[in-house]
Amino acid sequence: MSATLLRSSNARSALRNASTVSKIAKPASTAFTRTKVTLPDLPYSYSALEPSISGQIMELHHSKHHATYVNSYNNFTDQLASATSSGFPAAQISLQPLINFHGGGHINHSLFWENLAPKSAGGGEPPNPNGKLGKAIAGAFEGGVEGLKKVMNAKLAGIQGSGWAWLVVDTETGALGVRTYANQDPVVGQFKPLLGIDAWEHAYYLQYQNRKAEYFNAIWDVINWKAAEKRFE
Repeated sequence: MSATLLRSSNARSALRNASTVSKIAKPASTAFTRTKVTLPDLPYSYSALEPSISGQIMELHHSKHHATYVNSYNNFTDQLASATSSGFPAAQISLQPLINFHGGGHINHSLFWENLAPKSAGGGEPPNPNGKLGKAIAGAFEGGVEGLKKVMNAKLAGIQGSGWAWLVVDTETGALGVRTYANQDPVVGQFKPLLGIDAWEHAYYLQYQNRKAEYFNAIWDVINWKAAEKRFE
């Protein structure tokens, strides 16, 4: 069975189990409390990143796609709470991939919006070469920021299907690197995300169609390096 068919089969199975939980699980204990995640406001208008990213794409990406991750994560964590309270281990296990996917989607997109800024607000301006991040990039990538762009664009182009490319720092060694993550897998554990680029088709297709390499080049004109520098501190 192909990987695509296997993922589809697993997703359908998880959704069936999740539906069963919602029908038969007892109410969660009143002692259980959880804060739901919310869709963050953008610090700029949907059209502010044009021409690099169209206002239409930004509106759909934020108000529809990201909102779906938020609503689905809240829904499935509610179901998990009911399954946990009612003692259904199989249902708990089946829900976890859905929680990971939608939770990762929320985390990734929340970071992504901060990674972007209109040119009028400093978007595209490279990091201070004498600053901590600027020096680290110069030491890690031949050609400095331009070298990093080439490495990251090559990684983005190599993603099969959907995913992300991230500039990360190894929390154990302090070294910078570029790593790709499939689907909505978030950067967790040993690595800390500094700057991410979304390679899902919904991030570019309405504007760039099959010319995704153009999108990968254009987005650097609205990258908010100040956010990356702050995360690196």
